[in-house]
Amino acid sequence: MRRLLRDETGSTIPLIVGFAVLALALILTVVSASSLYLERKRLFDLADGAALSGAEAFDIDDVVIVGSVPRPVLRSPEVADAVAQYLAAASTGDLVDLKVVDAETVDGKSATVTLAAYWRPPVFTILGQQGFPVRVTVVARSVFD
Repeated sequence: MRRLLRDETGSTIPLIVGFAVLALALILTVVSASSLYLERKRLFDLADGAALSGAEAFDIDDVVIVGSVPRPVLRSPEVADAVAQYLAAASTGDLVDLKVVDAETVDGKSATVTLAAYWRPPVFTILGQQGFPVRVTVVARSVFD
């Protein structure tokens, strides 16, 4: 019995299997995290362009002089229309269920745009078949200098 307890034959196989499982789990986690980051970045870039478009949604008649500085006055319906037109013309890639959650102006000076989409994990799609919601909010302002 003592000889069997001292025999180390085959003792590295469980270690190799354990480290292989750990390495595979780490790789899948990094791939999923990178995919989520890139999806959020693409959504943020799209929202940034939409907010800029909304911030420039004013007519020259909507510019008022404050002191000696001209300031555009934004209105929420015009901001929402400009955002919708931008998203219709922009390349949305393969963003899943892209929605405009909010496109408005709170203070009449800046445009606030919130977009939402769903992210699906690249490897284990069974875990999130519908996907996981990703939401970004961007604020842009037009200024005359």
